[in-house]
Amino acid sequence: MKSDLVILYHREPHDEIVENGVVRYVAKKSPNGIVPTLKSFFGNVNRGTWIAWKQVNAKQQAKFQKRVAIENENYEVSRIPLSAEQVKHFYHITSKEAFWPILHSFPYHFTYESSDWANFQEINRLFAEAACEEAADDALIWVHDYNLWLAPYYIRELKPDARIAFFHHTPFPSVDIFNILPWREQIVDSLLCCDLVGFHIPRYSENFVNVARSLRPVEIVERTAVPEHITPVGTALAEPEVISKVRYQGQIVRVDAFPVGTNPQHIRNTLEKPETKAHIEKVKAQLQGRKLLLATGRIDYVKGNLEMLETYERLLERRPDLHGKVSFVMCCVTPAAGMRIYKSAQSQIEQLAGKINGRFAQLNWLPISLFTQPLAFHELIGFYKAADICWTTPLRDGLNLVAKEYIVAHEGKDGVLILSEFVGAAVELPDSILTNPYSTDRMNEALDRALTMTPEQQAQSMAKMYETVTTYDVKYWADRLFEQFQQITHEAAANQEAVGVS
Repeated sequence: MKSDLVILYHREPHDEIVENGVVRYVAKKSPNGIVPTLKSFFGNVNRGTWIAWKQVNAKQQAKFQKRVAIENENYEVSRIPLSAEQVKHFYHITSKEAFWPILHSFPYHFTYESSDWANFQEINRLFAEAACEEAADDALIWVHDYNLWLAPYYIRELKPDARIAFFHHTPFPSVDIFNILPWREQIVDSLLCCDLVGFHIPRYSENFVNVARSLRPVEIVERTAVPEHITPVGTALAEPEVISKVRYQGQIVRVDAFPVGTNPQHIRNTLEKPETKAHIEKVKAQLQGRKLLLATGRIDYVKGNLEMLETYERLLERRPDLHGKVSFVMCCVTPAAGMRIYKSAQSQIEQLAGKINGRFAQLNWLPISLFTQPLAFHELIGFYKAADICWTTPLRDGLNLVAKEYIVAHEGKDGVLILSEFVGAAVELPDSILTNPYSTDRMNEALDRALTMTPEQQAQSMAKMYETVTTYDVKYWADRLFEQFQQITHEAAANQEAVGVS
């Protein structure tokens, strides 16, 4: 039986459990992140397929189980077996060393020589073939993120009438940055094969259209105003209106922007768990009345970790009265093995944190606590709740769910959010303390302001942001996408009927 919905994503949506020598595939225990939301779409169809890659060695290849069924679910997972060498060049090098720096507007980190474009093409073709093998004639094929840029092109070749949607989870850069990529034409041609291309915010969708128009004779079909909850002017990533439909070679492409939301109810439920409450009490006891500044994320040169540490060091230099009265917790998760591009970033973070602690530590006070291992979700939510200030100032970020999770954890009552102007969420959260992480003065001012905000000021700004985050949550994002999918279906049916009549 063919699938009504086929999702292409790099991560598998399940955990493998071995019991009495038997491998079982069950839904992931950790419900946070985008995976649960994507899986929820299968609830709207009779049958679905999730396509992902899995690294296998030669011995595993012989007994590899390509298709696995997930217990108590109405979808299966079709897995593409890749060797360690294929994964290395596809994900760790080409994706992370060539595409990632361009997407985040860091062209001086771009590497061409080590990139394996042929391998990238081959893996995208494998994903496309798997999708077409699984998809019913009227199925929706939904492709996710830049790792699978070329899949729509190969799908369209194999299945010309397929309905294809693509969602871009990272920033999409300006035309002068994107066009540094030597493979820009192939990437754009592939995205223009889609019925729908989605981005987090209007700025990214406009950047995509500008890139497409710079490379191909794309016709503008429709312009629209930005959604009401997205700031149209006055912030670094604001856009007053967007191009929402284009035509290329007879193909109508919808271009839309809908920021991913968080799951407020899950965060509220987590706050009520005994282990979360115990963690909050433990953190507060260790603080002994000190203000807690919290930064969470990954070790990555785009995340602004060094800039935050340098700002904190400047704070301690100019404000000796704060020594022993503030604590900075930085949760900076170590990258996966094989991510060579981040090794120097990790070393720099560890050295700077050590230097600051060495300069300012007292017998009963450590200025910085650096965590490099992932936290359990209840611990993360506990840190959010205990933190007086959430400091999330990446140099560039597609969206940044940390900001939204922090707001929900404080239930709109208190807390301070310092947010980079260059993250997608900034256009939704103008009531945060927006700052420019490239400016030492702006970073200093933002931190000073955060430390002096009154409870009344905190409540006023957090209440507004709480309303935004809880209204435009992950369910809103899912519903918006589903509406788009239905429109694509209706238009395709109408076109087929028109062709039949003629």
